[in-house]
Amino acid sequence: MQKSHAFIRKMVLAVVDAFYPLFRRFMPLQTFRYAACGGINMVFDIVIFMLSYNYFLNKQIVYIAGFAISPYIFAFLIAFCISFPVGFYLSRYVVWQQTKTRKRIQIFRYFLIVVACIALNYFFLKLFVEGFHWWPTFSKIITTVIVVLFSYFTQRNFSFKAAAENKEDAAIAEDELID
Repeated sequence: MQKSHAFIRKMVLAVVDAFYPLFRRFMPLQTFRYAACGGINMVFDIVIFMLSYNYFLNKQIVYIAGFAISPYIFAFLIAFCISFPVGFYLSRYVVWQQTKTRKRIQIFRYFLIVVACIALNYFFLKLFVEGFHWWPTFSKIITTVIVVLFSYFTQRNFSFKAAAENKEDAAIAEDELID
């Protein structure tokens, strides 16, 4: 398994980093890696959403245990369940490699951001589709842009934040986690 992981990580880094010289003047390597990996995962997520909504669900309401779930929300859940692990893998092993944060803290922080992203996805999809009467796929694209911006800044400054360099900073960081 370690060999597979090392091979995949090495290949993804090679492909992503091959395009970095074109963007070197505009952004640092880590930001480029986030944009590239996030962009690929975002397109992957939107394609899964579109296929799920239009073909798998046939734009029909889904009934589970007596609850009616709108097709675009169910399509979002399908896409999320597939793209989330891919996104975490890319974030953890390609984008934010230098982080020294303990894995259990990182996973907890990542989980909090994921919950916030799900809430934002739900809120904006409902607002755009039912409130503004926009097409679901267009609504998903706009929602994704908003959520990606939120995700980048919270991941950079919270989930994958570099470990504190001194004991005072470490104590403050630990207090944040307890609160």
